[in-house]
Amino acid sequence: MQPRQASGRPRDVRIDAAVLDATLAVLAETGYRRLTLEEVARQAGTTKPAIYRRWAGRERLVLAALARELGEIDTPDTGCTICDLGECLSVFIGSFRRMPPDVLGPLYADCAGTPELHDEFMCVLFDPPRSAVARTITRAIARGDLRADLDAGLTLDLIGAFVHYRVLFGHASTEVNEISHVVETLLHGIATDYPALLAHSLELEAAAQAQQTHHLHRAAPER
Repeated sequence: MQPRQASGRPRDVRIDAAVLDATLAVLAETGYRRLTLEEVARQAGTTKPAIYRRWAGRERLVLAALARELGEIDTPDTGCTICDLGECLSVFIGSFRRMPPDVLGPLYADCAGTPELHDEFMCVLFDPPRSAVARTITRAIARGDLRADLDAGLTLDLIGAFVHYRVLFGHASTEVNEISHVVETLLHGIATDYPALLAHSLELEAAAQAQQTHHLHRAAPER
């Protein structure tokens, strides 16, 4: 998300970066509700008017800082649908874990009542991981691993619901074994042939282990 443009002399991009750095620091220190533009300006070594010239309010400033923290989100294309969907969930979960705690809920509450802010919130924080997962699902359908009549949007909602429910509310674990269980449960409903996908995944895992063992043997010193 780019800061808004102001007329007059060119904007100092060093101030932009310093303000975003300071915003993330203040979020980590105080949380969203207690964040003030005065404190952000103080830590950034600038002024409150300078911040307002770039971002129209606290919500947009925090959204810009979180967008930079998330960065580019993508998922691998290994040819193994089980592997890729597991990585998708890890990417989804990781994107939320990179955000400071106690920010998303109150930030969403502040944005929800204004359609423009709500759209910006969704575009910045929810659409990037969702789009990355969507690409994986599209590839899996094209390979014939997932049903051709699959409702991709609903599948994305099911994956997202697991992440949002457990990460945001701390309902239950998001460890690797739980992610594997979610992928297994999901694929039982949407795969064209789940046993074949599982066999393919196990073959790839065995091949990777064999290659690793081979490299270890070659690297071992002779006695």
